[in-house]
Amino acid sequence: MENKGPAIDSKFRRVLVAANRAEQLMRGARAKVEAGKRKPTRVAMEEIDHSLVEWGYGPPPQPEPSEAAAAAAGAAGDGSPAEQTQPAEVH
Repeated sequence: MENKGPAIDSKFRRVLVAANRAEQLMRGARAKVEAGKRKPTRVAMEEIDHSLVEWGYGPPPQPEPSEAAAAAAGAAGDGSPAEQTQPAEVH
């Protein structure tokens, strides 16, 4: 068995990867193990257990522009308050 990607480090991540793979199977992707009459979720879990599913952490999140501007303004020490946002109206 080939190891495709890093080892799954938590039960939560395993469930997320399995859910993603099960959705692919339901949309017509071919199973990488013998599926038989099992449900797509069980097939996806078995594929993950055998390290047949490629996955990754993805790129690191980028800070939002407003956060970066507020951090830069706070670091400048000019004493001006950061831009305050108004709550959205509920209709």
